[in-house]
Amino acid sequence: ALQGKDIIGQAQTGTGKTAAFGLPLLDKVDTHKESVQGIVIAPTRELAIQVGEELYKIGKHKRVRILPIYGGQDINRQIRALKKHPHIIVGTPGRILDHINRKTLRLQNVETVVLDEADEMLNMGFIEDIEAILTDVPETHQTLLFSATMPDPIRRIAERFMTEPQHIKVKAKEVTMPNIQQFYLEVQEKKKFDVLTRLLDIQSPELAIIFGRTKRRVDELSEALNLRGYAAEGIHGDLTQAKRMSVLRKFKEGTIEVLVAT
Repeated sequence: ALQGKDIIGQAQTGTGKTAAFGLPLLDKVDTHKESVQGIVIAPTRELAIQVGEELYKIGKHKRVRILPIYGGQDINRQIRALKKHPHIIVGTPGRILDHINRKTLRLQNVETVVLDEADEMLNMGFIEDIEAILTDVPETHQTLLFSATMPDPIRRIAERFMTEPQHIKVKAKEVTMPNIQQFYLEVQEKKKFDVLTRLLDIQSPELAIIFGRTKRRVDELSEALNLRGYAAEGIHGDLTQAKRMSVLRKFKEGTIEVLVAT
């Protein structure tokens, strides 16, 4: 990637993808230029925010300006931020395309395009948006495509927009996840909550994430946990973006100890 070659990285989450594309992306940025030189396209706003934060940490000593843009965030605020000449845009396909159509984002100086979790973007129906964005960048750009799987539509994008890409595959057994012990308990429905609270008391984790099947279940669980004395909050798609970010921030800071989520 550092040599400017197009790369197809077939890898799962936890394989260090952000560093793999972040280092060459940041290395190529000329901070003296006041133009967008790289874009990272991600399937969700949460991933866009996460990638933006990681790139900021890697590139802050070089003073690279990184701007996440995504739906659910005030577009006028994004337009003002775009006028401050970011070097790298990290965003969701729909919002990036929206700014291109508004002419508030110009990609004529882009040298690197990263497609992160391309198969997820396909599953979410973003394939046409991605093609429209790629059509708008210079033909000479470098493309780094990352995907856990390679369905036909993703292969067609690679054939159309990439030049002799090198294919790098990380096997599942090579995933750099920490050692995680997994257990499951068979419990009657009416006893689940009592068993859950008993587990929290026994394990006494500093932070815990509990996944619920529905938004309603998340609300019920977080309320019930608070009544039992746990500092818990829920997060799901019906909450505003500002509220979700607030809950995640409190969880990262340790203000709440249990995050209940869909």
